[in-house]
Amino acid sequence: MGGQKKNPELQKACPVRDVLDRLGDRWTVLVMSELQSGTLRFSEIRKRVMDISPRMLAQTLRNLEQDGLVKRDVYPTVPPKVEYTFTSLGESFYERVKAMIDWAADNHDAVRAARERYVAPEAHHAK
Repeated sequence: MGGQKKNPELQKACPVRDVLDRLGDRWTVLVMSELQSGTLRFSEIRKRVMDISPRMLAQTLRNLEQDGLVKRDVYPTVPPKVEYTFTSLGESFYERVKAMIDWAADNHDAVRAARERYVAPEAHHAK
């Protein structure tokens, strides 16, 4: 992620960092938020997470599959049909992330207001 090389020794020493480096990024949370509704195809996820590029979506889905959170099923059709769904590990992770997603939705207005209050005094000092 982010072009940074991971230090394997640091990852072993800090499992929280190792897991959250991958699972804490915004694309992972947004993609998982959409997959909670059930099995989806790549194009369906892309439509729901409108600002994600196809390349970033593919990478995010690969990472989720690699970590055992998402299962990828390929059907032998022309063109191939590919579907993504949660594994039991993915469902377990999403249960915990859902509280964060709900908090963000519930407190979005308050956070934006706080940001505006924070920036307003700085604008006065810059003059």
